[in-house]
Amino acid sequence: MISASDRIFVAGHNGMVGSAVVRELTRRGFTNLITAPRKELDLRDQPAVSRFLERTTPHVVILAAARVGGIHANNTFPADFIYENLAVQNAVIHESHVHGVRDLVFLGSSCIYPRACPQPIREEYLLSGPLEPTNEPYAIAKIAGIRMAQAYQRQYGLRVICPMPCNLYGTNDSFDPRYSHVLSSLVKRFSDAVDAGDANVTVWGSGTPRREFLHVDDLARAVVLLAEKWDSPEIVNVGSGTDVTIRELAELIAKKSGFTGTIEWDTSMPDGTPRKLLDISRIAALGWQPEISLERGVEMMIGEYRARAASPRV
Repeated sequence: MISASDRIFVAGHNGMVGSAVVRELTRRGFTNLITAPRKELDLRDQPAVSRFLERTTPHVVILAAARVGGIHANNTFPADFIYENLAVQNAVIHESHVHGVRDLVFLGSSCIYPRACPQPIREEYLLSGPLEPTNEPYAIAKIAGIRMAQAYQRQYGLRVICPMPCNLYGTNDSFDPRYSHVLSSLVKRFSDAVDAGDANVTVWGSGTPRREFLHVDDLARAVVLLAEKWDSPEIVNVGSGTDVTIRELAELIAKKSGFTGTIEWDTSMPDGTPRKLLDISRIAALGWQPEISLERGVEMMIGEYRARAASPRV
């Protein structure tokens, strides 16, 4: 179990998830945080990871670094997604064991579950059916990371915690259309349409798939709670407990951004998994629940996008 005196290495601290974890740890009084920007430490480079862990000797490693993206990015760069995620996981998990790390938090994703899962999705549904083809390489990498972490606990005693979050959004999210997830992509699209005076916005797919969204600050609270209280290598779902259709999400973002035009649906583009709603009973039993509603979160994201767009450095 982690304590305020532990040296904690947050891998990927500049990303959306990693930066949220750093903020939450700091808020909770953890002062011995270890970070390294990519230009100083390439997590795909196992010898470099080994030297870094030998020098910094962390008690805890939180692996929040990953190559991530939406349907477009997963379809365009499938080799990059599987290679880079496997390389990072192999280096960080193995070298954590080698250098005496006590606790490892490995962050996964709800895309690890089969495409046609019963809803809500329970943790035991992992590997019970075929994956969604549009993100299969990424999902396979994450499943390999879960099983690797669990194997290192079983064989070597490395204590591992494996949170599996739903669709995330929030501070430090990417608005780059090549890599962004659906929520941040829609925030950019509708905000830009308002600024340009466009009468129409086209959205990929049919709008019928259902998705569950969680603000990254809520995930960060869950990660710290699990590191403090969860004593099992079994995966733990982290979600909001509710879902919406992509159509409902688009309409909410359009309303909050001030867009009053027409939303058009490009049904020639893929929908992805029909529904992904997580069963969050395990983490709810620890007393956790999300605090940021989707409506409030969308308002925050629109504000962040507009602030970035107004910055001369963007």
